[in-house]
Amino acid sequence: MPDHDVVIVGAGPVGLLLACLLAQDGIDVSVYEQREAGDDRSRAIGIHPPGGAALDAVGVGEEARRHALALDGGDVLSGGRVLASVSFTERQRVLILPQHRTHALLSARLADVRSDAVRLGHVVSDVRDEGEVVRLVVEAGGVAREATASIVVAADGVRSTIRRSQGIPWHERPGSGSYAMTDIADEEPSTRVHLYCESRGIVESFPLPEGRRRWVVADPHERLHDGAAFAQEVEERTGIRIDRTTEVVPTAFRAQQHRATRAAAGRVVLLGDSLHETSPIGGQGMNLGWSGARQLAAAIERSLRGEVPDFSAYERRALRSAARAQRRSSFYMTMGQPSHGAALGARNMVIRALGSPPLRRGAADLITMRGL
Repeated sequence: MPDHDVVIVGAGPVGLLLACLLAQDGIDVSVYEQREAGDDRSRAIGIHPPGGAALDAVGVGEEARRHALALDGGDVLSGGRVLASVSFTERQRVLILPQHRTHALLSARLADVRSDAVRLGHVVSDVRDEGEVVRLVVEAGGVAREATASIVVAADGVRSTIRRSQGIPWHERPGSGSYAMTDIADEEPSTRVHLYCESRGIVESFPLPEGRRRWVVADPHERLHDGAAFAQEVEERTGIRIDRTTEVVPTAFRAQQHRATRAAAGRVVLLGDSLHETSPIGGQGMNLGWSGARQLAAAIERSLRGEVPDFSAYERRALRSAARAQRRSSFYMTMGQPSHGAALGARNMVIRALGSPPLRRGAADLITMRGL
């Protein structure tokens, strides 16, 4: 008999949600996480309707809504003019909650249903599918030991060592760019997103809970390394002065998109960012992973009842949803690239069309991940 029904490698929000789904159905699940403490960075902030449904499925959706900021919609501007405005209906509602808060909710829920599930400071250095079980080498405190499981889920991120160990190809998809971001106090709190599609590139402004706001600036030349440069760029593109004090500490990041060619190799299956890297521009990655976790949980329950695991349906659906999300993200990034002259005029016409009454509802559905 294996040591566990399921081992999940990676205790990010996607791995934790899957662990909650399995544990609350009585499945013996263990989560190995190489970090020795929780991750307190904001990172992903948007909970789209599919993500809210996933949180409801593990019993933390209502609490997330109590702590989150609910967006009313957003405005797209260029040259000081509003090109398009979208308002969200209740079914399209997007919640804003920093990832560390969501992570804490999921960690607490998992502790309630299986207190010993998460094992911090545990590094999985080898995974071998032996047919009837999967054997892992796990290192903790300088000591290596073996563990076995009926199924192993790789939720270990875009640089997944497990994906590489299983020989699953990882291909780049269209959509990449360099950005800088910072979270600062919001002098005029609101519940709307503002997107400034300017000739030098996009500036995004997202409200956060507790009177703060996230600014994201396209940085194709990767030069916005300090607060003064960041604030100056925001002002030059949008005319808006933000705080130039030391509170402005920009974080640079490179948005990229990749997708694995397969989601499973025997009893080893990929989930979340280990399966698909989706640009954070558009805010779909975490929610896509949560939706995949719900599909995978059902597939795991069926597989544990049979002799041979079958993840074919999960693989088809997860890869199809990832392809759609990545196409959307690639479109969003294209709309936010530096543009001049006729190209800028053409882009603005497209944005105006999407915000027109005949297309406005469909645009809101697109933004809020309907149809994935």
